Amino acid sequence: MARTLIAYYSRRGNNYSNGRIVNLPVGNTEVIAGKIREITGGDLFEIKTTMPYPEDYTEATHVARDELNGNARPQLAATLDNMDSYELIYLGYPNWWGMMPMAVFTFLESYDFSGKTIMPFCTHEGSELGNSEHDIQRLCKNAHVMPGLAIRGSSVANVDNNLAIWLKKSQVKE
Repeated sequence: MARTLIAYYSRRGNNYSNGRIVNLPVGNTEVIAGKIREITGGDLFEIKTTMPYPEDYTEATHVARDELNGNARPQLAATLDNMDSYELIYLGYPNWWGMMPMAVFTFLESYDFSGKTIMPFCTHEGSELGNSEHDIQRLCKNAHVMPGLAIRGSSVANVDNNLAIWLKKSQVKE
């Protein structure tokens, strides 16, 4: 069986959900990553930046937009020493401004994904996958990028059925 990695970026604390700001003890993308781990038994890796975003949601969105506009590559707090041992990578992230957070770009540019299968999943509040699938394909030219799964962040608690269907459609053995 292929060695599986679930790499994800997630935001705890102040988040936008159903038109208002809520405080999440666990970020939406992290919730989905945990569910995928339960099903697949894969290894979890949280993509974290050395400089955390502001706690305030509005301030954090300003920083994220500045990073996007500047095509920034935030420094990551940790790296994987054994990326070569993984064949299947679930890549999770929130959709910010129609794309992945810039920290996910840093992660993807830090490794060689040649010959690997990447299955993207994102959480959002209306933007779906945005440009992220295209960006992953562009950054990981020699990887097989499967169709992604977009999950409304406010619905993560009720996603088990859709997640199972996506995993089966993608021919991932549970």
